[in-house]
Amino acid sequence: MITLEPLARHEFDRVSHIRVAPEQEPFCGSIATHFAMDEPGCDFNIVARDGEPVGFFKIDRDYPSRYEFARPGEIGLRGMMIDRDQQGRGTGKAAMLALGPYLTRRYPEAGICILTVNIVNPAARAIYLAGGFVDEGELYHGGNLSAQHILRLNLRKFAVA
Repeated sequence: MITLEPLARHEFDRVSHIRVAPEQEPFCGSIATHFAMDEPGCDFNIVARDGEPVGFFKIDRDYPSRYEFARPGEIGLRGMMIDRDQQGRGTGKAAMLALGPYLTRRYPEAGICILTVNIVNPAARAIYLAGGFVDEGELYHGGNLSAQHILRLNLRKFAVA
């Protein structure tokens, strides 16, 4: 079973084994790089399969102050990675399907989760879309590699009344 859970900054050892293929690292970074960044507005999280960490992502509470295309009240999904040994098993899609309810519980004030995904990474884009993210046709041209699709997930639809 795939679950999502918070990860404290001192818990590097829980996720230090997570690696993506070398060609994927320019898109999502590495665990070591994320832990080395000084970003107090970012919260670390894991993707777990049967309780064992198999993926990692950050939620950026300061996303609108970092990117002009982000709107007030939006939180950003960054650094999403699934360990290369877990890829192709539905782990990423299951994580994206669990993301909306997870974020709604953890960030009740947020209405939207936003991310960018490189246009030369159609596999990742497909997983985000399958998980409920919507591509409204906007592109971000400030990335390191090439243009990026801007995708949004409406968290309000997961709120419990």
